[in-house]
Amino acid sequence: MKLQVVPASTGLSWVKLGVKTFFRQPLAMSGLFFMFMAVVSVLSVVPFIGTAISLALVPAATVGLMAASREAVAGRFPMPVLLLTAFRSGMDRARPMLILGGLYAGALLLVLGIAALLGPAGGTPVPVTDGEVTPEAMRTAFVSQGMWVAMLAYVPVLMAFWHAPALVHWHGVSPGKSLFFSVMACWRNKGAMLVYTFGWVGVFILMGLAVSLLGAMLGGASALNLIMYPMVLFMASMFHTSIYFTFRDSFDTGEPSEPVEPMA
Repeated sequence: MKLQVVPASTGLSWVKLGVKTFFRQPLAMSGLFFMFMAVVSVLSVVPFIGTAISLALVPAATVGLMAASREAVAGRFPMPVLLLTAFRSGMDRARPMLILGGLYAGALLLVLGIAALLGPAGGTPVPVTDGEVTPEAMRTAFVSQGMWVAMLAYVPVLMAFWHAPALVHWHGVSPGKSLFFSVMACWRNKGAMLVYTFGWVGVFILMGLAVSLLGAMLGGASALNLIMYPMVLFMASMFHTSIYFTFRDSFDTGEPSEPVEPMA
């Protein structure tokens, strides 16, 4: 296994492959993501340690969703048991994944702590009127020093953990080395990663406009609220489907990297 440098245009290919692969198995991919979010929601209500445990499971869930994407690429139906991929190869692979999960939980909680310390004085909430996010609410959120510091602090965390779960599980790399190799892969392919990021931002904006238009046609705010959550789930599932391709093309893993054929 070695690091590969890809053209910036590959980032757009990753977006397209994620969309195409998702639509090969839309129910399975969205169902797996929903199952993971349901587990996270249940764990989050556990006092004191619930949030930390749910965050620690993110790397393992990432491997499970990547395994599901690989199954979909091969033309197979991703089964729910794939979410447990990280824990099905014995403790030799599960232990490093749990360590990686603990590191991720600690890093993210640290970022959130920094954001809370630098947030609005007195914990001033974002103003919301009648369940709608107003322009004033958006301005309040975007001028928050804590939010911007948290976003900047999360970038290196995201780079470190982007490829790390797959490196740990599929290639037996230690948690510490996997973080280093992940950062290097993201940095060396920063052009492709930027195109990939902006590509998904464009997709989210287009889908948001489509949802808003559909909500207005079906009855305004009440209809919009009904379709918003399923659409967010749908889009998040599609995005997570694409993560597998960023790993496959950033490392020479011996797997074929030909694009997924469009659906007929």
